[in-house]
Amino acid sequence: MTENHVNQTSASPLPAGLRAGIVVGNPKPASRTFLAAAHLAEQLTGRAPDLAIDLAAFGAALLDWSNAEVEEAVSAVRGLDLVVFASPTYKASYTGLLKVFLDRFGANALDGVVAVPLMLGAGPGHALAPEVFLKPVLAELGAVLPTKALYVLDSAYEEAAAYVGWLETARPRIAAASNALRIADPAGAA
Repeated sequence: MTENHVNQTSASPLPAGLRAGIVVGNPKPASRTFLAAAHLAEQLTGRAPDLAIDLAAFGAALLDWSNAEVEEAVSAVRGLDLVVFASPTYKASYTGLLKVFLDRFGANALDGVVAVPLMLGAGPGHALAPEVFLKPVLAELGAVLPTKALYVLDSAYEEAAAYVGWLETARPRIAAASNALRIADPAGAA
């Protein structure tokens, strides 16, 4: 983030030892979407994500169902407690790159994972895209979705104001869901 970015990290109500990560489906490596997802994960947990997957790095390997590196990434995501799934808005939805990666997960494969759908877009006309298109796919995969999806304008991804309202509402809901999952599965607590 640039100097325009205001650090808004506050004491996180999320459980200690929470394993968090990001999965970014932007075809451009190290994109604004990647930076926004990493920022959001940091704002939720108070630290950098434990795992950061930039799907652009896999390229055509995502289409090879026998690729061990992609399969390791799928397994790593399934081992997290909280994942920000992020995509730019393409044709009013999330990217095919993210779709191909999510196709690797079977039904309920994200059971017990708190997921946060995040999409960036050029204008407010697609603000419902993460709620309408990305969130249902994550629900189908069994992810826990305690908050509304987040849509951030490309032009504002570095601005605290783009996140602060959502974070105020989302933090307690994500904390409650994370704590409930830890109580339900004490073996998952680190």
